[in-house]
Amino acid sequence: MAKNMGVAVAAALSELNVEKAVNALLKWRDSQSQSQKPQLLEQDEFLYLIVSLKKIPQKARVNPIKVPLPHPIIDDPAELCLFIDDRSKSGITKDAASKKIKSENIPINKVIKLSKLKTDYKPFEAKRKLCDSYDMFFADKRIIPLLPRLLGKQFFKKKKIPVPVDLKHNNWKEQIHNACSSAMLFLGSGTCCVVKVAKLSLEKKEIVENVVAAINGIAERVPSKWGNIRSFHLKLLDSLALPLFQAMPDLRLKILADADHHTSSKEEKQEVEEEEDDTSHQKTKKKKTNKGRIHDVQYMDDQEHINDSNSEADRKHEINANISTKKKKTALKKLCPIDIKVKDKKKKKSLAA
Repeated sequence: MAKNMGVAVAAALSELNVEKAVNALLKWRDSQSQSQKPQLLEQDEFLYLIVSLKKIPQKARVNPIKVPLPHPIIDDPAELCLFIDDRSKSGITKDAASKKIKSENIPINKVIKLSKLKTDYKPFEAKRKLCDSYDMFFADKRIIPLLPRLLGKQFFKKKKIPVPVDLKHNNWKEQIHNACSSAMLFLGSGTCCVVKVAKLSLEKKEIVENVVAAINGIAERVPSKWGNIRSFHLKLLDSLALPLFQAMPDLRLKILADADHHTSSKEEKQEVEEEEDDTSHQKTKKKKTNKGRIHDVQYMDDQEHINDSNSEADRKHEINANISTKKKKTALKKLCPIDIKVKDKKKKKSLAA
């Protein structure tokens, strides 16, 4: 499946489309150069290929992926620098490395030890000067994990991260030559990558060949290959990006998305209807419960009223009883002397008789 997709894409992405894009960029560059002021030092401009992926890579790579190009970007008299591991376990010294470079005519201009990189290139200005002094950097692969902390942000911004070289093997020259004639693909933590694929000092045909080779090489080395490629764009440093390839959207995913949308809309409608039913049911419940509560409250108020009335009646009855007892006592007190007088009169009458 992947091979068929690659063949179809390669057929669609012809050299004619790449050549049209290159011609358009060259015309734009000529028009810009006429309007701009001439510079004292002419700098060679580069063509950049923008790669857009469908999915983010699972693991971000610090080391670049080398994509071979038919025509090298870096000139033969380029300034190259090599970082070596001078620790005791490495078994490599600066003198031995420089002797090997001279004997085999390896195009390395400067050899820097790891210990010297730690001590002499601590300041930011020293790191910036080192980055601007050389076109490309190489390093023993055993010290690659230590370099990001020692080199700083300037190397990463200018895409001059040292290329790992296995110095245990004797083919130093072959490794450096392959790296110089390759494009460096840095897969980070995003879906977009920028690759330097050609320089404008090359002929138009050589530029087109480099771009086509870079596209095919990147598609073969990216995870999932052509299935993970969303688009390719070509641009200069300050120009617009011209499209070379754009992947079609997956119809199956679109159908699934539409189906999910319909199901989600149905579910949302059902949820809304259920919520409306719940709210209406809750309102009727509230009405019923409120009636019951009012009735209960009225009943409780009536009961309390009855209890209060009963208590008041009991109090009145007690007061009346107390009053009646008091009246009886006072009446008895009043009746007692009257009865005594009556009795005394009756006794006197009986005695007189």
